[in-house]
Amino acid sequence: MKVVVAIDSLKGSLTSLEAGSAIREGVLRADPEAEVIVRPLADGGEGTVEALTVGMGGQLERVLVTGPLGRPVECLYGILPERSLAIVEMSGAAGITLVPEAELNPMNATSYGVGEVIRDAIAKGCRHFIVGIGGSATNDGGVGMLQALGYGLLNENGAQVSFGAKGLEELHTITDEHVIPELRDCTFRIACDVTNPLCGERGASAVYGPQKGATPSDILKMDKWLSEFAALAKGYNPESDAKYPGTGAAGGLGFAFRTFTNAVLESGIKIVLEETHLSDFVRDADVVVTGEGKMDAQTCMGKAPVGVANIAKEFGKPVLAFAGVVTPDAVAVNHSGIDAFFPILRSVVSRQEAMESTNAYKNMADTVEQVFRVLKLQK
Repeated sequence: MKVVVAIDSLKGSLTSLEAGSAIREGVLRADPEAEVIVRPLADGGEGTVEALTVGMGGQLERVLVTGPLGRPVECLYGILPERSLAIVEMSGAAGITLVPEAELNPMNATSYGVGEVIRDAIAKGCRHFIVGIGGSATNDGGVGMLQALGYGLLNENGAQVSFGAKGLEELHTITDEHVIPELRDCTFRIACDVTNPLCGERGASAVYGPQKGATPSDILKMDKWLSEFAALAKGYNPESDAKYPGTGAAGGLGFAFRTFTNAVLESGIKIVLEETHLSDFVRDADVVVTGEGKMDAQTCMGKAPVGVANIAKEFGKPVLAFAGVVTPDAVAVNHSGIDAFFPILRSVVSRQEAMESTNAYKNMADTVEQVFRVLKLQK
């Protein structure tokens, strides 16, 4: 039996590769003669750098950059030198997980570090980028990133505006005479699975501001400032479109990439599946295994496991899924290519105990073993 495993990370517990390793262990306990191939998986959010870099045979790099609150953070990103390609997660430089809960405040949080990662990759020869923009702490319209790349986002006195969304209120002029020259040769594939516009009721501030620490008053201000930024950007780039789906992603970072760089916004899982060539491995598999931390009806809406299932069904392969937890509405995935799914919890424990990596690994391996013992009976 040939089993191909492509499972998303169980966030806070297991990476994609760790979860895949646990599945391999469980399968081999049930059937020692099975061939188990583990492929990394991500959807453009947390874990994308590791999944793509490992899956594409690249190398991991670390660079010290300006974190969301201005303090230094070490950011991990990937490079494929032969393709002049860098793989970046904006969350590694400006992510919400980098900010203590008590300090969450998009008025102060900057995307500057994202631009510094891009600069570092450019200095190392990269001219093509895949950038995951999920999990941001920012709502600065990508202004911080643009400043790091050499753009002038200037106030009335000709100085760079302040870090954070509050800097948008100061914005008066946009200049490009100091942009790093290599940027014109760079292309960006932006992994973006949200369709929010930059402004309005479905915009960056209104939808994502609260989870980043914004008050109702902050949201109104930030939305107004982003609208004014969009008007100013329209004068700089007439093709700019603040209503384009995804421009509101990552506090407006999607808008900044699309307006000021040679970028396209794409489905994160689409990018990952294409770049890791999962279909080449699924083609002659007997069973395909996928999953994620929490499986619910939202899984059907562009999430990684259904992306895997879609490929598997192109070749008529059965698909099993394993998850840390499943909700009653998870049955929706049975109509989206996943033939059966299984929660891995095996006893009543606290959330903290369930998410502890050693426990999660054991629960995954033990559950998979029992499922594949049933499959072996069918041989």
